[in-house]
Amino acid sequence: MNVETTITQLEKLKLTGMANVYKAISNLPVNERPDLDQFMAQLAEAEQLDRQNKRTIMYLKTSKLRYQASLEEIHCSTERNLNKQTLLSLADCSFIKRAENLLITGKTGCGKSYLACAIGRQACYMGIRTIYLAMNKFIEKVALSKVDGTFIKLINQIEKNDLIIMDDFGLQPLDQNTRLALLQILEDCYQRKTVIVTSQLPVVKWYDYIAEPTLADAIMDRLLSNANRIELKGESMRKRKSIN
Repeated sequence: MNVETTITQLEKLKLTGMANVYKAISNLPVNERPDLDQFMAQLAEAEQLDRQNKRTIMYLKTSKLRYQASLEEIHCSTERNLNKQTLLSLADCSFIKRAENLLITGKTGCGKSYLACAIGRQACYMGIRTIYLAMNKFIEKVALSKVDGTFIKLINQIEKNDLIIMDDFGLQPLDQNTRLALLQILEDCYQRKTVIVTSQLPVVKWYDYIAEPTLADAIMDRLLSNANRIELKGESMRKRKSIN
């Protein structure tokens, strides 16, 4: 069996990482090629890295993050009530592995959504399946799914992720179907997955926003249990950028 045949077989088996390294090594002079143990180690490492890269690309695509944000771009300062230590504690995504929620509040333009998307992007790089939900669109999707009979499918698509970002919580009134959908998602995530919620409303006003007392108690109990909180402060980041 010649080199080209082997490479073709590897590609057919979708072992592209191995195929690329094998192709590169086969082009080396015989005396520069690694021994068998090194050769196999390089093939295995290349395939693992290739699969990780493909998984990251897929997770970033399916997450549908609002911003192409990164934690390195997040501005920390006393004025923003955000320090580097807090940011570093989020960067390793250990809070996601511990299934802790994160509630980010602050006035419009303070960078809540950007921070949430930066964390989401970091999670994708670390092999954590993530989904971003703008609450206004989520409410519309729930309403439509109830009409066309795809509600269960919608919930299942959301629940298969390990990190769920709910952005702009509190901007649009909730109907009963959305409240029930939220409760179902949070019930599934409880102590198993992580939910990040961003909102202009302070957390103490979320009960009133949800409006229905019984469901509000159930939803807030699952959100607040084992939750981390960040309250961003300071002037609008959009205004700062326009001035600069």
